[in-house]
Amino acid sequence: MTLAAEHLEVDMRERVLVVAERLFREIGYQKTTVADIAKVMRMSPANVYRFFDSKKAIHEGVARRLMGEVETAAETIVRRAEPATQRLRDLLTTIHRMNAERYVGDAKLHEMVAIAMEQSWDVCVAHFERITGMIGAVIADGKSGGEFNAPDVPLAATCTCTAMIHFFHPQLIAHVDEKPGPTIDQMIDFVLAALAPRSAPTPASPPANQR
Repeated sequence: MTLAAEHLEVDMRERVLVVAERLFREIGYQKTTVADIAKVMRMSPANVYRFFDSKKAIHEGVARRLMGEVETAAETIVRRAEPATQRLRDLLTTIHRMNAERYVGDAKLHEMVAIAMEQSWDVCVAHFERITGMIGAVIADGKSGGEFNAPDVPLAATCTCTAMIHFFHPQLIAHVDEKPGPTIDQMIDFVLAALAPRSAPTPASPPANQR
């Protein structure tokens, strides 16, 4: 395959994903067909199948694209020249905000995410692993700089993600405001407190009869 042909294929795949995402938002994932996508693109369904072998493959491509936007924003925060504590707070807040904007405020796109959780779990797992890795990178920086006490950085990153699950998971975010519990700022404060360096214990005062 020539370089020009490779660029054309990449461009066409991206166009299919853009159109598919738009239709998923407008009429829903379940109701959108490959024929619908082909019609908008003014091509035959057979041409769409040249780039994606199934509707599921298109679905996974759209999911990767949306998750990739979150990962790009997260990576920008990780690379900032700021204290790790501030970066971690901004990172956790941004992941929550972007997931809420993309999946919770849009019922039809939320449907697509729910199906991804069931049918394209590997895509979701890979995304979670990348996000956990970026959180781990910030924690490692904080450990090196004395901001965090994290003997086991991978474990600390996993625990942080677990603590934030109600604010990260698209199917749980929608219920955060419906049930009593901590706000996202309160949960982040809790996470940062758990990572903070331990103060040396204050020596106990001797009994009065030994003074």
